[in-house]
Amino acid sequence: MIFNPAEENEYEAACDLFVHRFDRWARENGIDADPFVAEAALEYRHIGTPDGRLGLWDQRHIEEFLLDWVPRSVTVLPDEEPADAPGTLRALLRYLDAVHLADPRGASLSEGLEAIEAAAPRYADAMADRSRWGMAKFWITTAAEQGVDVHDEQALQDFVARAQREEVPYDPEVLQAVVERQLRSSGPVRSEPQLPIALPGDDVLREQADRSPVLRQLRGLAEWAGREGRALTGSGRLRLSDARELAERLDTGDSPDSVRSSADLPRLNLLVEWAKTARLIRVAKGKLYVVAKAEPVLNDPLGLWRRAFDAFRELRGPVRGARGGRSGKSVLSDAYGAYDVYDVILPDVLATLYSLPYPMPWPALRDTVHLAHRSRSLLGAFATFEQADDDLRTVLAVLESLGAIECHWGMVDPVFADPATSENDIAGWAGIPTEDDGDLETSPGVLPGMPTGRAGLLGDVLSDDALLDGALLDEEATRRARKLKSELSAGPVELIRLTDLGSDSVRRRLLAEGRDAPLIGELAQAPAAGLLGVLADDYDPESARAELAGWIAVHGARPAALEQLVHTVRTMPFRTRAEAMLDVLVSSLDDGERLLRSLRSDPSLAPTALSLLARREILSPEDLTEPESLLMVAESLLQLCEATGADRMREVLHRQGREVEEALRAALASGHPDREGLAILQALAERVSRERKAHVALVRQRGHRENGRRGGKRRR
Repeated sequence: MIFNPAEENEYEAACDLFVHRFDRWARENGIDADPFVAEAALEYRHIGTPDGRLGLWDQRHIEEFLLDWVPRSVTVLPDEEPADAPGTLRALLRYLDAVHLADPRGASLSEGLEAIEAAAPRYADAMADRSRWGMAKFWITTAAEQGVDVHDEQALQDFVARAQREEVPYDPEVLQAVVERQLRSSGPVRSEPQLPIALPGDDVLREQADRSPVLRQLRGLAEWAGREGRALTGSGRLRLSDARELAERLDTGDSPDSVRSSADLPRLNLLVEWAKTARLIRVAKGKLYVVAKAEPVLNDPLGLWRRAFDAFRELRGPVRGARGGRSGKSVLSDAYGAYDVYDVILPDVLATLYSLPYPMPWPALRDTVHLAHRSRSLLGAFATFEQADDDLRTVLAVLESLGAIECHWGMVDPVFADPATSENDIAGWAGIPTEDDGDLETSPGVLPGMPTGRAGLLGDVLSDDALLDGALLDEEATRRARKLKSELSAGPVELIRLTDLGSDSVRRRLLAEGRDAPLIGELAQAPAAGLLGVLADDYDPESARAELAGWIAVHGARPAALEQLVHTVRTMPFRTRAEAMLDVLVSSLDDGERLLRSLRSDPSLAPTALSLLARREILSPEDLTEPESLLMVAESLLQLCEATGADRMREVLHRQGREVEEALRAALASGHPDREGLAILQALAERVSRERKAHVALVRQRGHRENGRRGGKRRR
C-alpha cells in the first residue's frame, strides 16, 4: 500500500476506510485500540518516511513512531491520559497481517511485536520529554496548561496574539530545544520508487569482486604495512623511498622517478587514504600499520569490496588528484559548499544509473549535472563546465577501477535518441519548459518510454522548481538542448552502467536510507497476498513475470500454486486491492486471460473478474448477462466508495439523484459477495434519503411561509 504525496484525497479515503475497519475488527476481537493512534501510524508511514509504504513496518519504523513521531505530534492535554500507542501499534500490526496487507519485505509479525515490546518501556519517558515535542504541540499544551480552552477557536487566537506580544509565560529552554530539534530534522523527502533489479548470488559477486584492481591494491597496501608497521615522515606521509617502492609494487600508474615527495604520487595517496577510511590500515606513533581486526574482511573479496565502496563516499581531496596529478578542491565541491560531489552529485548519479535497463549516455548524464548546477545558480560565474565535467569523470574513473561501473562506447538506446523524438521532447527532457508541459503526466527529465518511477537526477533534480521558473528560457539553454540531441543521435557515445557489484551496493545503501529497492527473487518465500500486493505496487510487467515465475517454482505444482494465489485474492476484503492483485496475476501469466475468463463464474471473484474483463475490453456490456450487469454495477459503486470515501460518496449520491438511487437499488439486489460493502452502501443510501426528505420538507415549509405572507401588509 502506497500513495503518492500528491494523492491526498485518495490517501485520506483509504485511511478513513482502513481505520474504520480496523476499529471494528479490534472491538470484535476484544482489543483496546485507539483509532486516532492508528491514523497517526499511517500518517507517519505516508509522510514521515522516505518510502511511504503503509504496510511495511520494521524495527526502525516502530522505534521512530513510538519514540519520536508520537511524542512530537500527538498532543495530550493536562486532563487527558496518554494514548496507549504501543498497544494500538500491536493491534495494527496484527490487523495488517489478518487482512493480508502486511508487506513481506518488512519485519514478520513476531519480529514486529518483539520490537514494540523492546520500545514500549521507553515510550512514557519519550512522551514526557518536552524537548521531543513539535512546535504546535508545545504551544497547544502551554495554552491548555494556562487554562485556555484550546477547542475554542477565538480563545486560541487570543492566546496566540498574547504570545506574539510576549505576554505568555513559557519555558524558554524547552522552546529552544524544540526549535533546535526542528531545525535539525527537516523531515524525509519521499523518494521515487526504483524499478526491480536482478542480481546474482553472493558467490558470483564474490568472484567479480576478486577481479577488482582496486581490491588487489588495497590488499597489497595492507600486506605491505603489516603488523610491524612502516615508518612515516614527520608530516605523516610515506617516506619517498617507500612510496616509490609501493607505487611500483601496486602498479598505481604514478611516475615516481621524478618526484621529490610522496605527496606528488596522487594515485598512491588515494589508495592510502582509501585504506585508512575503510579501516584496513591505521597510523599510530609515527607508523602505518595493518588493522588487526581487518584480517577477516581482507580475506573476503565481497566483504572487502563492499567496505571499499562505502568508504569511497567519504573520500574527497584524494580523488581530486587521482587522475592527472592535480590537487585542490573540485569545482563541484566549491559550487555546493557544504554539499559537495559526494553528498549530492555522486548519490544522485548512482541512483540514476541504478535499475536503468539500458546504459546511460555520458552526454545525458553530463548535461543533467549541468542543469542541477544552473537550477541552483551555483556555477553561474563559470563560462563553461569543462572543469566540473572533468571532476565528475575523475570520480567515475575511480568507480570504474573499483568495478562499480562499466564504461564502453556504443549507440544510444532509442529511448534517449529516437529519431522521431521532437525538439520539443528533448527540450523538455533537458529541463526547458515547453508549450506542452501543462499536459505532461510525467515529471521533467523523463523521456517517452522511460520508467517514470526512477529516482535520481532524471527525476529529482530536473523537477526542481527553479527549472520551471523561466531561468532556463534563454538561447544558451536552447543551444545546449539541440547540441545534446545531436550528440545522442549522431553516432557512438560513451555509455555508462552499474555493474552487478555496483547495483548491489547502491541497493544496500538505498535500503539503509529507508528507500525502496525491489530485488527480483526476494519474494520467493513471501505469502501469496504479500507477493501479489508488492507486484501490484512496485513491479513493472517484465519484472513481475519473473518474480511470479520464481514464486510458483518454489511452491509446488503449478495448479496448486495458482489456486493459492487465486484464493488470496478471493479473501482480500478491500475491493480495489483485490482487483489490483488479480490484475497483476493475470498480466504476469502466459495464460492469464484464460484464468480470468474462468473466474467469471466464481461465486466470490466474479465481480472482480468481470470488472477486469470489461476494463481490458475483453467483454462488452452486451456480453454480460443481467445478473452479471448487476454485479458490475455493485462492484463499481463499492470501488468508488473505497476510492473516494463515504463523505464524498454521499456528495455524489446527492448530486446524481434518481439515477444513482436506481444504481444503488440494483447493487443492493445484485447478490454481490461483499456483504460488508453492501451494508455501507445501504447505510449511505438511507442517510441520503433521510437528508433529501428533510431538505424537501424544509423547502416546502419555507414555501408555505412565503405564500402565507404574500399579499399582506409589510411591516415598517
